[in-house]
Amino acid sequence: MSEAPRHHKPVKFSPEQFAAHEGGPDPARVSEAAHLAAHALVSRGRASDDPEISRRLIELTDEQGLEGIAEMWAEAPAVSLPGALWRLYALRAGVRKDPVRMGRYFAAGRGTAQVSHVVAGVAEPPGADEITSMADAILSGAFNGEFDVALDRFAAFCRVIALGRIRLADTGQVPVVDPDAARAPSTVALTQRLERTAEELEAAAHQWRRGHLD
Repeated sequence: MSEAPRHHKPVKFSPEQFAAHEGGPDPARVSEAAHLAAHALVSRGRASDDPEISRRLIELTDEQGLEGIAEMWAEAPAVSLPGALWRLYALRAGVRKDPVRMGRYFAAGRGTAQVSHVVAGVAEPPGADEITSMADAILSGAFNGEFDVALDRFAAFCRVIALGRIRLADTGQVPVVDPDAARAPSTVALTQRLERTAEELEAAAHQWRRGHLD
């Protein structure tokens, strides 16, 4: 009798692991498939007003984790449709991995990033449930709203989170290097990577508005 197939648990990414991610195959080998899949995904969501389809697109990685889309999209150019989608899904996964911590970072950073706070659109107070709902709402907007707005909102979120982590580290409320994350980057390095992600998302939003995001 053959054994039943084993189901692997999805890999959950923390914000630190997302920032340090370096995996994935050579982008030249998967570029065409990555772009086709990204266009198909966005087109399917934007062409349908079925909330069930929207829900399934938002929860695409919840059962299988990020490995599947990482293989296709993680190495795509940042300012491209697959590259932008990778960042949206990976950021949402980071939020769902540890919403309590992300809520603390956001609460700490919002006071020094008022504009980003408004754009990110988190309900008050920014606890675990509010942060998770915000991430789902932003990703939902990529499929049934304005794609560029979704990119700009997650860019704003990155900036607030980065500032919040720096602020908490400066006051000694979080360690400069997270002992719970293997090979975790320093607070400064993580902040720089989140800022770079924000810039990439904003650039992708600009290209989308021009009709040049491929």
